[in-house]
Amino acid sequence: MTSGPGIEDLLRELAPQVLGAVIRRFGDFDAAEDAVQEALLAAATRWPADGVPASPAGWLIQTAVRRKTDQLRSEQAGDVAKSPP
Repeated sequence: MTSGPGIEDLLRELAPQVLGAVIRRFGDFDAAEDAVQEALLAAATRWPADGVPASPAGWLIQTAVRRKTDQLRSEQAGDVAKSPP
């Protein structure tokens, strides 16, 4: 399902705010940008079916932070597996 014009406009409006919040949290522009893009994609697919949450910016920030946190954990687990005992 694709997002409607209202949701697309909202996502476009919120993207810079969300990106700024995630950059402040992790200090890495490229990684934050990737996480925000994933959050925007998730919103574009979920919100048309589920409805826009009460705090769309908060939802996007939380989703992006969770995506980035999952990525960091995965990278750390890979580093641990590669290190000698």
